[in-house]
Amino acid sequence: MENSTFFQLPNATLPTWTDNSIEYKFVSIILVILICGIGIVGNVMVILVVLTTKHMRTPTNCYLVSLAVADLMVLTAAGLPNITESLFGQWVYGYAGCLSITYFQYLGINASSCSITAFTIERYIAICHPIKAQFLCTLSRAKKIIVVVWVLTSLYCVMWFYLSDMEDLAYDNVILEKCAYKVSRNLYLPIYFTDFAVFYVVPLLLATVLYGLIARILFLNPLPSDPKESRRNWKKDSSLGNKSINSRSSSSCTTIASRRQVTKMLAVVVILFALLWMPYRTLVVVNSFLKDAYLDTWFLLFCRLCVYMNSAINPIIYNAMSQKFRAAFHKLCHCGAQRSEKPPTYSVALTYSVIKETSNGESPDHYSTELDNIREAAEVLLPGRKMLSFKEPSLACKNTLSTA
Repeated sequence: MENSTFFQLPNATLPTWTDNSIEYKFVSIILVILICGIGIVGNVMVILVVLTTKHMRTPTNCYLVSLAVADLMVLTAAGLPNITESLFGQWVYGYAGCLSITYFQYLGINASSCSITAFTIERYIAICHPIKAQFLCTLSRAKKIIVVVWVLTSLYCVMWFYLSDMEDLAYDNVILEKCAYKVSRNLYLPIYFTDFAVFYVVPLLLATVLYGLIARILFLNPLPSDPKESRRNWKKDSSLGNKSINSRSSSSCTTIASRRQVTKMLAVVVILFALLWMPYRTLVVVNSFLKDAYLDTWFLLFCRLCVYMNSAINPIIYNAMSQKFRAAFHKLCHCGAQRSEKPPTYSVALTYSVIKETSNGESPDHYSTELDNIREAAEVLLPGRKMLSFKEPSLACKNTLSTA
């Protein structure tokens, strides 16, 4: 990806080839293995916890799964081949590997950018337009959007099958095979700058505007009222009086805090995307206008590592800033060791109206577990009533429930 992007001319006179130093090989291999290893494990865990945990299947988390798949693609297609390049100094995967790896590199990069844009728009609608969010920000619609994103980016990246090719670089002392592009520098520049604008500049500008509007709602103004929630609160107030008002006030504060927490986490993901991609993007733009491109080996390694870190750091952000993800990661890691334990028993009064109001799995702001919602509602609606005991087998791996 880097060799061809930096426009090395195929017919240029090349000096004597010298292998990379031992220090460079050691540092590059260790850092790439470390970053890519952490990133692969972390993104796989994100996918597993969302797919296997029912209360984690929200529209926002669906977009995070799409982002995790794209990051896995970048780490495996762009990160791991650089280990062999550092060791051997040339391309070792042949013609088919050149075409497929280049394709998956750009597919992962473009799909990650589109996934970030998708969850940014979803957060904006959910927070700034809660009425529209009732039918726009649903789980089924999020899945359809993700499918469309991957289909369009896959079709867009097909051109790299026709642009990629093997190239022999003739040095004074050796001939090395490289994975490069067929087109000349002048023809490639418009393609690259289109990628740069569509998948980097536009998403960041859009994210800046939308997160500014979200911040104004969450941190400066009270949240817009939700008509559906208002009707529920009115019914509770009329039947239960002050106790319901206090409970509703506490629930509203928890919802606002949860929305702020999730928004901060996603904003950090976008900011790191902008910062960690900036060295590579800037270097390519600068080299596009230089007669002799700047190709310092150590600086190129720094640019690559920043790209890999962008794909590896997101699960760490989720774990650090989201209590729900942190609890889900902990549960996933300890599930095997605690599988034989007896499932915990919960006492909850179950009524049809309670279940109906608390089991909407497609709500865009479904930040608390279903059992927590049922238990809280039961305590308010049926104080003093004898509770029915039931077991939840799906929670056998953890003895306590954590809210968002």
